[in-house]
Amino acid sequence: MGNLSSALQQLRVERRQAQLQVEKLDQAISVIESLNGLGVVQQANQPVRIISQASRRKMAQAQRARWARARNGSQPIVVAKTTDPVPSKRSMSAAARRKIAAFQRARWAKVKAQQKKAA
Repeated sequence: MGNLSSALQQLRVERRQAQLQVEKLDQAISVIESLNGLGVVQQANQPVRIISQASRRKMAQAQRARWARARNGSQPIVVAKTTDPVPSKRSMSAAARRKIAAFQRARWAKVKAQQKKAA
């Protein structure tokens, strides 16, 4: 048992040393990249940001408007809407609600009557 615990301890020490070595190598790589003009390289494990087509269209439209304002000084510019308008929420009239409620009451009365017959 003593032999296994000493082996485990030795492996942990080696792992710690390897981690320090990797950190030193990463620092050296980043220094050389900054000297070489490559700058910071994006890590491969970072998630990719997904943007919908409609959002991209809105962003492009807003950017075009910003550039147009910059070209024309501070004059605001009206940009035509290129996206489809969002359909407005439909509302039901009071009469339609009463009609549906009456149908539902009749339906449930029929269901309850059938249940009474079966029991």
